[in-house]
Amino acid sequence: MQLIADRVGIDGPHGPLVPQTSLTVASGELVIVKGEPGTGISAFGLALAGRLRPSTGTVTVHDDTDEPATPDDSPADESPTDIPGDEQGNPGDAGNGVVALPEDAEPGDAPTDDAVDTADTDAADTDAVDGGADTGEETGRRAGRSADSPITAPGAVAARVAVVDAPGVSEPDDALPLRVVVGEELALAGRPANKAAVSRWLTDHDAAPYADSRFEHLDADLRTRLLTTLAASRKGVRMLVLDRPDRHTSEIDSWLRVAREHAERGLAVVVLAATATDSALPAGPVRIGRVDRPDPARPLPEAHS
Repeated sequence: MQLIADRVGIDGPHGPLVPQTSLTVASGELVIVKGEPGTGISAFGLALAGRLRPSTGTVTVHDDTDEPATPDDSPADESPTDIPGDEQGNPGDAGNGVVALPEDAEPGDAPTDDAVDTADTDAADTDAVDGGADTGEETGRRAGRSADSPITAPGAVAARVAVVDAPGVSEPDDALPLRVVVGEELALAGRPANKAAVSRWLTDHDAAPYADSRFEHLDADLRTRLLTTLAASRKGVRMLVLDRPDRHTSEIDSWLRVAREHAERGLAVVVLAATATDSALPAGPVRIGRVDRPDPARPLPEAHS
């Protein structure tokens, strides 16, 4: 799979949230996107994932259906539907899986939980009317495209891209114990999520001692590793967008290692970074507001010490 974001920009009610930015990432590659706080970097990540309609530019996926859907073959079916939008492709209203920005959004704001909940509810309502959930492949067949034709429908993109730990969107509630967070994520992935299944998953991932710990008390390394692993286990996911793991720690080695591991397993991986210093990041990050596309990391370079 290859995802191409071409001059993607996002406008909010009070001005630009994200200046035009471009990137390309494919299966097995890692791209780091660097933006200073206040650039709306989370909004850019949601646009990459088909969950926020860009005001300018396009997000296109070229999918090779011969690739495995995910490194972990779970029976989940996360399948947002096609999203009709205005001719300009503006974020507009939330509906059918696209997140709307709140009217009082300021540059740098991410969509709220309410916006995401509304989008999810609208998508479910559409599925009920259509007689079932729509996968990206079904969308393509109805549109008359072949399996390897470009995919631009936000719902079809969203079915392939998981957003990890986005504040106000996919970030877990700090007050919840880890076992509850894991249970919710397993259920979302369509996997067994009863007490025994959660306990087994935690044990398999060296996290059993933290089962009853409040999520906010987990160290940054464990938090990012577990959330990324859970997101990667969803059926159909071919790409991960890690939203600012650097907000939890100034040490980038832990989250960079997690990102590399999932890229090496065949996923396309994008990491959004806002506070990490340039000298600590691998060479060639994509920068918010730049439309040139640095080569993705393959093989992946080592971080500076």
